[in-house]
Amino acid sequence: MKLGIVGLPNVGKSTLFNALTASKAEAENYPFCTIEPNVGIVPVPDHRLDELANLVNPEKITPATVEFFDIAGLVKGASSGEGLGNKFLSHIREVEAIVHVVRCFEDENVTHVEGRIDPISDIEIINIELMLADLEIIDKRLSKVEKVLKGDKSYLKEYELLSTLKKTIEDGKSPRTLDFSEEEKEMIKSFSLLSLKPVLYICNISEDDLMEGYENNSYVNSVKKYAELENSEVIVVSAKIESEISLLDKEEKEMFLNELNLKESGLDKLIKASYSLLGLMSFLTAGPKEVRAWTIKKETKAPQAAGKIHTDMERGFIRAEVINYKELIECNGYTHAREKGLIRSEGKDYIMQDGDVVVFRFNV
Repeated sequence: MKLGIVGLPNVGKSTLFNALTASKAEAENYPFCTIEPNVGIVPVPDHRLDELANLVNPEKITPATVEFFDIAGLVKGASSGEGLGNKFLSHIREVEAIVHVVRCFEDENVTHVEGRIDPISDIEIINIELMLADLEIIDKRLSKVEKVLKGDKSYLKEYELLSTLKKTIEDGKSPRTLDFSEEEKEMIKSFSLLSLKPVLYICNISEDDLMEGYENNSYVNSVKKYAELENSEVIVVSAKIESEISLLDKEEKEMFLNELNLKESGLDKLIKASYSLLGLMSFLTAGPKEVRAWTIKKETKAPQAAGKIHTDMERGFIRAEVINYKELIECNGYTHAREKGLIRSEGKDYIMQDGDVVVFRFNV
């Protein structure tokens, strides 16, 4: 569950990271301030945990978490080692998805590494560097496949897929705009391509735009159009305001958000969207010792979900006793839920659903 926060220098990456983690990663107005990635483990906001805790009064509450890496700013030529390019690319390889921060505000006091505000150009600088790094990998793989293909036609589909990826990149298009079959998706996993990692674009806007409304912010609108072509999501935040909100206690935070007419902070949206970007969801357990959210991939079956708690549970899985958290809350606890017959007994083929409250029965 590792996400890398990337962007050109001075777009607000470290400020956003500090707000996310309520930490003090260095954030300065000069390029390459971040060299080694700062790492922060961030809880996923989940109101369901508080509601369940009110029912069972547990000793502790444990939310799901996402791990964020604040990665060095990138400039043109990174794929050939410019700036901190080699370090940047190696750090990107370690993460599962990319949170791409884009500057969508003007401020003469904050320098821009390219000397102008142009979010699409900023996005393409990074995307092109990732694609150029991938092109080197694709060319090497194509060369090997071409040799093997002469005596083994089973490599034909891989050759065709690599050729398509190569042509797409050479045409200046992102491979994320392609529509892959399930078979191709499996093949692509072994390629470890940077430009195919899922991306969440973060539009960093000014305080004034957040308070007055950013509907007419042309920078934000251009990023949304760009992201739509890739089927990527866009979140709009003001990193500066989010860093201020992160220092407030719960009550102060709620008051501040109400003043801004916001239901939740931009950071909460970002964390939830990042969690979803990785294809993740949570099932819940609720008892006197702990109320907890457990992270699993979507489409996970019950025994594998049980294995997240303990390997013995998966090995000796008998059944899962399941109820949706809303039904449990409405019944005011397990006793009434059982009386109403709402707790289901599910077997090994049950596919877990987000918000399932579960008791696993097992024997080893």
